[in-house]
Amino acid sequence: MAFGAFNHHRQRESMADINVTPMVDVMLVLLVIFIISAPMFTNAVQLELPKAQAKAVPQEGEAVSIAIDAAGTIYWNNEALPPGGLEQRLAQAAGLSPQPELQLRAHKDTRYEVVAQVMAAAQSHGLTRLGFVTDPKEKK
Repeated sequence: MAFGAFNHHRQRESMADINVTPMVDVMLVLLVIFIISAPMFTNAVQLELPKAQAKAVPQEGEAVSIAIDAAGTIYWNNEALPPGGLEQRLAQAAGLSPQPELQLRAHKDTRYEVVAQVMAAAQSHGLTRLGFVTDPKEKK
């Protein structure tokens, strides 16, 4: 008999060998997954970008400057607005054709809540052209 299954006089021995084939299969699958996903963990590509001199893009229509100082005061083209004045100005600007571009300038210490309220008010009036203005870094 090949396995001794019909031999009833033989004592049963415990099997001392561990079947490692399933463990090796799982490890190989994990290795393949890590090899494929490893390049995705590096999200920075070192590039030396070309340098170019370009003229500013001509603007269509009018541009309105909305400035917010550190205290939260809102200025429309350098003119301080009363508390409800922004809504009126945005409604007037929404009625113009073509709609003006809103250039939002905010002091670095301005609360984000005030900036978000200005953006929401512009969106609620249908103004879609909104740009954030920052100062370029000075080269040392």
